[in-house]
Amino acid sequence: MSVFRSSLNYLAGQLRQIGLFIALIAIVIFFQVATNGITLKPINVTNLIVQNSYILILAVGMVMVIIAGHIDLSVGSVVAFVGAMSGVMITQWNVPWWLAIILCLGVGALVGMWQGFWIAYFGIPAFIVTLAGMLTFRGLTQIALQNKQISPFPDEFRALGSGFLPDLGGGTSAVEPLTLGIGIIATLFLVLQGIRQRRARAKYDVEDEPFAWFLTKLVFTAAMIIGITYLLASYRGTPIVLIVLGILIVVYASVMSNSVFGRHIYAIGGNLNAAALSGIKTKRVTFMLFVNMGVISALAGLVFTAQLNLANPKAGDGFELDAIAAVFIGGAAVTGGIGTVTGAIIGGFIIGLLNNGMSILGVGTEYQQLIKGLVLLGAVAFDVYNKRRSGGR
Repeated sequence: MSVFRSSLNYLAGQLRQIGLFIALIAIVIFFQVATNGITLKPINVTNLIVQNSYILILAVGMVMVIIAGHIDLSVGSVVAFVGAMSGVMITQWNVPWWLAIILCLGVGALVGMWQGFWIAYFGIPAFIVTLAGMLTFRGLTQIALQNKQISPFPDEFRALGSGFLPDLGGGTSAVEPLTLGIGIIATLFLVLQGIRQRRARAKYDVEDEPFAWFLTKLVFTAAMIIGITYLLASYRGTPIVLIVLGILIVVYASVMSNSVFGRHIYAIGGNLNAAALSGIKTKRVTFMLFVNMGVISALAGLVFTAQLNLANPKAGDGFELDAIAAVFIGGAAVTGGIGTVTGAIIGGFIIGLLNNGMSILGVGTEYQQLIKGLVLLGAVAFDVYNKRRSGGR
């Protein structure tokens, strides 16, 4: 009985994360039924990943900013600016596509340094600095492009946003073997990593997750990865951008969970004054956080431009809102100090599923905006309710 009670207490404390998975499953089931099975068709799953990849990339960086208690409203304009610079470099300056990618990531770092300086060392709130950045980099985008569109781009560059890994089956097999192999390896890595982390926590007597819940979560996640992998392998295989996104998730989830830098971000978001008194170099961490956000935004800009095969002055409109919504829907707290990279990715997929499913059903954009706004409000309200229920403020 005590084991059952402890399990219930643990699950009650994890209500936010459990509710997130339940919401994702419910949305998938609803649209699968409502669209007569179109939602989980291989081609639609592939399109869902590719078309939302840049928002998911932005969410990886945005969740770190929000955990630290800041916000970045400029990412959509930075996406457009970096896309414009890639277009100018490749099509007008004849810079090789691979060098243009490196230079554009450098441009993103410079953007992050510019904004990080004013926020970290000059003390201007991130809301104001990045609001100014939203206007500044949108203007620079229009100047760089002279209010014109630039196209086309080399096939190698376009592959970053819309390319696929080679089909090892030669196009003759029903499922693409390389994609299945990647899915199996990813699943094994996930299982072994979960077991290793559980043993490490048990070794230091900090394990509080019931084994039944640990096993259920592991089996569900593994089944989801294998299922998505099979659907991708049934169409054209693995999108290159999915590999990029997967590397980002693994690296940044590890940084936030296991590194000193990650712990400092949580500490700053939890209590800035206490973090400073404990010896954390809060200004330096904040500065590096926005440099990182600049690079992430540049990468999203490159992916978006490559996907469209077009540098557009209006690119990136509203991207910052979708990225912020993904982070909050994914469980981050509005006050900072709480959030995960995987939660932000799930939040991004929820937004992507809503967009995709409502578009298939022919729901107007005005109603799509209404529904997404209500979902965001509901997610934040649920978070506030949980804090009050548990005695938080």
